Amino acid sequence: MSNPTKVFEDMNARITQEKAKKINSTYLFDIGGDDGGKWFADLTRSEGPYIEQKDGEAKCTITVPKSEDWVAIASGKMNPTSAFMQGKIKVKGDMSMAMKLQTLLS
Repeated sequence: MSNPTKVFEDMNARITQEKAKKINSTYLFDIGGDDGGKWFADLTRSEGPYIEQKDGEAKCTITVPKSEDWVAIASGKMNPTSAFMQGKIKVKGDMSMAMKLQTLLS
């Protein structure tokens, strides 16, 4: 995985109706850097695609200032908890929803 768009395409491909129903929330991913942008994940929908490159009002906003950090987190090269503790990820809104993100990445 080399850029955020590819990461979100891969995530979209792995999200099943069961995973979406289990999480049943909305996320906004605000990724910085050259390849950055905003991706809105609506896991309240009955079918995909669940993630689209657009802005939206979400219950949980994940901000990652550097796109390469997001790619590293999503590909398992960087631990999400460590990244959060180091300030590489910022979470706004429902923190418990951020904890459920691991199921989307795997």
